Amino acid sequence: MSQYFDVGDETLWNPSNGASRMFQRHVALFEAELELPSGIGPMENDECQIDPDTFETFVNALLAEHRRMSHGVWLALCEGFVATVLVLAERAGITVDWARHGATPQAPFQDVQVSPATGMSAPAEGDAWAAGLRERARELGRRMAR
Repeated sequence: MSQYFDVGDETLWNPSNGASRMFQRHVALFEAELELPSGIGPMENDECQIDPDTFETFVNALLAEHRRMSHGVWLALCEGFVATVLVLAERAGITVDWARHGATPQAPFQDVQVSPATGMSAPAEGDAWAAGLRERARELGRRMAR
Protein backbone atom coordinates (compact mmCIF):
# COMPACT_ATOMS: atom_id res chain seq x y z
CA MET A 1 0.00 0.00 0.00
CA SER A 2 1.12 3.53 -0.69
CA GLN A 3 -0.13 7.07 -0.74
CA TYR A 4 0.31 9.96 -3.15
CA PHE A 5 1.39 13.55 -2.59
CA ASP A 6 0.34 15.50 -5.67
CA VAL A 7 0.30 18.98 -7.13
CA GLY A 8 -2.59 18.89 -9.55
CA ASP A 9 -2.16 15.77 -11.68
CA GLU A 10 1.57 15.43 -10.97
CA THR A 11 2.72 13.01 -8.28
CA LEU A 12 5.61 14.41 -6.27
CA TRP A 13 6.00 11.44 -3.94
CA ASN A 14 4.49 7.99 -3.53
CA PRO A 15 5.63 6.73 -0.10
CA SER A 16 4.52 3.70 1.86
CA ASN A 17 1.66 4.21 4.29
CA GLY A 18 4.01 4.22 7.28
CA ALA A 19 6.38 6.82 5.83
CA SER A 20 3.40 8.91 4.76
CA ARG A 21 1.86 8.79 8.25
CA MET A 22 5.16 9.81 9.86
CA PHE A 23 5.61 12.67 7.38
CA GLN A 24 2.06 13.92 7.93
CA ARG A 25 2.59 13.96 11.68
CA HIS A 26 5.75 16.00 11.19
CA VAL A 27 3.81 18.38 8.93
CA ALA A 28 1.30 18.99 11.73
CA LEU A 29 4.13 19.53 14.23
CA PHE A 30 5.91 22.09 12.05
CA GLU A 31 2.68 23.86 11.13
CA ALA A 32 2.16 24.37 14.86
CA GLU A 33 5.77 25.44 15.46
CA LEU A 34 5.76 27.93 12.57
CA GLU A 35 2.13 28.96 13.12
CA LEU A 36 1.60 28.60 9.36
CA PRO A 37 -0.35 26.22 7.16
CA SER A 38 1.86 23.98 5.04
CA GLY A 39 -0.35 23.73 1.99
CA ILE A 40 -0.21 19.95 2.37
CA GLY A 41 -3.83 18.89 2.42
CA PRO A 42 -5.44 15.95 4.18
CA MET A 43 -4.92 12.40 2.95
CA GLU A 44 -8.16 11.26 1.34
CA ASN A 45 -8.46 7.97 -0.54
CA ASP A 46 -4.66 7.63 -0.39
CA GLU A 47 -4.17 10.99 -2.13
CA CYS A 48 -3.02 14.33 -0.78
CA GLN A 49 -3.04 17.58 -2.73
CA ILE A 50 -0.37 20.18 -2.09
CA ASP A 51 -1.18 23.82 -2.73
CA PRO A 52 2.06 25.13 -4.26
CA ASP A 53 1.62 28.78 -3.22
CA THR A 54 0.93 27.96 0.44
CA PHE A 55 3.64 25.30 0.39
CA GLU A 56 6.19 27.81 -0.95
CA THR A 57 5.49 30.15 1.98
CA PHE A 58 5.82 27.22 4.40
CA VAL A 59 9.09 26.03 2.83
CA ASN A 60 10.66 29.47 3.11
CA ALA A 61 9.49 29.91 6.71
CA LEU A 62 10.81 26.45 7.59
CA LEU A 63 14.22 27.27 6.11
CA ALA A 64 14.34 30.63 7.88
CA GLU A 65 13.57 28.91 11.19
CA HIS A 66 16.15 26.20 10.52
CA ARG A 67 18.78 28.83 9.70
CA ARG A 68 18.29 30.58 13.07
CA MET A 69 18.86 27.40 15.05
CA SER A 70 22.13 26.12 16.41
CA HIS A 71 20.90 23.57 18.93
CA GLY A 72 22.31 20.20 17.90
CA VAL A 73 19.37 18.15 19.14
CA TRP A 74 16.80 20.45 17.50
CA LEU A 75 18.69 20.26 14.21
CA ALA A 76 19.01 16.48 14.38
CA LEU A 77 15.30 16.08 15.07
CA CYS A 78 14.22 18.20 12.12
CA GLU A 79 16.88 17.52 9.47
CA GLY A 80 15.05 14.62 7.80
CA PHE A 81 11.80 16.55 7.62
CA VAL A 82 13.49 19.62 6.14
CA ALA A 83 15.26 17.48 3.52
CA THR A 84 11.97 15.75 2.60
CA VAL A 85 10.23 19.12 2.25
CA LEU A 86 13.07 20.35 0.03
CA VAL A 87 12.66 17.37 -2.30
CA LEU A 88 8.93 18.02 -2.57
CA ALA A 89 9.55 21.74 -3.15
CA GLU A 90 11.99 21.03 -5.96
CA ARG A 91 9.62 18.57 -7.57
CA ALA A 92 6.80 21.14 -7.29
CA GLY A 93 8.93 23.73 -9.09
CA ILE A 94 9.39 25.93 -6.04
CA THR A 95 12.55 28.01 -6.20
CA VAL A 96 14.45 28.37 -2.94
CA ASP A 97 16.47 31.56 -2.55
CA TRP A 98 19.54 29.94 -1.00
CA ALA A 99 21.49 33.20 -0.95
CA ARG A 100 18.80 34.90 1.13
CA HIS A 101 18.41 31.96 3.51
CA GLY A 102 22.16 31.42 3.78
CA ALA A 103 22.82 35.01 4.86
CA THR A 104 23.28 35.70 8.54
CA PRO A 105 19.76 35.77 10.00
CA GLN A 106 18.37 39.18 10.87
CA ALA A 107 16.19 37.76 13.64
CA PRO A 108 17.89 36.63 16.83
CA PHE A 109 19.12 33.07 17.03
CA GLN A 110 16.76 30.69 18.79
CA ASP A 111 17.32 27.58 20.88
CA VAL A 112 21.04 28.17 21.05
CA GLN A 113 22.88 25.23 22.55
CA VAL A 114 25.31 26.04 25.34
CA SER A 115 27.96 23.56 26.32
CA PRO A 116 30.05 23.94 29.48
CA ALA A 117 33.14 22.88 27.53
CA THR A 118 32.74 24.97 24.39
CA GLY A 119 30.32 27.76 25.28
CA MET A 120 27.52 28.92 22.99
CA SER A 121 27.25 27.34 19.56
CA ALA A 122 26.51 29.34 16.43
CA PRO A 123 24.71 28.32 13.25
CA ALA A 124 26.86 27.00 10.42
CA GLU A 125 28.24 29.42 7.85
CA GLY A 126 25.68 30.16 5.13
CA ASP A 127 27.38 28.26 2.29
CA ALA A 128 28.06 25.22 4.46
CA TRP A 129 24.52 25.29 5.84
CA ALA A 130 22.92 25.45 2.38
CA ALA A 131 25.30 22.86 0.90
CA GLY A 132 24.58 20.43 3.72
CA LEU A 133 20.81 20.70 3.35
CA ARG A 134 20.96 20.47 -0.43
CA GLU A 135 23.14 17.36 -0.30
CA ARG A 136 20.86 15.70 2.25
CA ALA A 137 17.85 16.48 0.03
CA ARG A 138 19.62 15.06 -3.06
CA GLU A 139 20.43 11.84 -1.20
CA LEU A 140 16.90 11.52 0.10
CA GLY A 141 15.33 12.41 -3.23
CA ARG A 142 16.94 9.35 -4.83
CA ARG A 143 14.96 7.23 -2.35
CA MET A 144 11.63 9.03 -2.71
CA ALA A 145 9.56 7.17 -5.30
CA ARG A 146 7.15 9.05 -7.49
